[in-house]
Amino acid sequence: MNYQKPNPEKRYYSIGEVAKMFDVSKSLLRYWETEFNYIKPHKNSKGERRFTQANLDQLSIIYNLVKERGFTLEGAKNEIENNKEHIAKKIFYLNKLKNIKKVLADIKGDL
Repeated sequence: MNYQKPNPEKRYYSIGEVAKMFDVSKSLLRYWETEFNYIKPHKNSKGERRFTQANLDQLSIIYNLVKERGFTLEGAKNEIENNKEHIAKKIFYLNKLKNIKKVLADIKGDL
């Protein structure tokens, strides 16, 4: 997954920042927002989307199912509906392992 962990001190992320984190286009994020009705980023007075950490977690699940595992959007919706808690745990631990792998690679590079 290309998902880059966000800054933990930041509360909101712009659509451009989120697109960069997931290495997808802004239009794809907008499309997923229409397809998955539980993704509801806050909008400021100008109508600009502001994504929270909860939104990023939701997008991470969708990204994993659609981009990494090859689910159709309907298949992803069904999978999320039927196994949401299990999927969230799996992705949480997968991200932890990827972070550990990166740390180990950094240490190896420093040796």
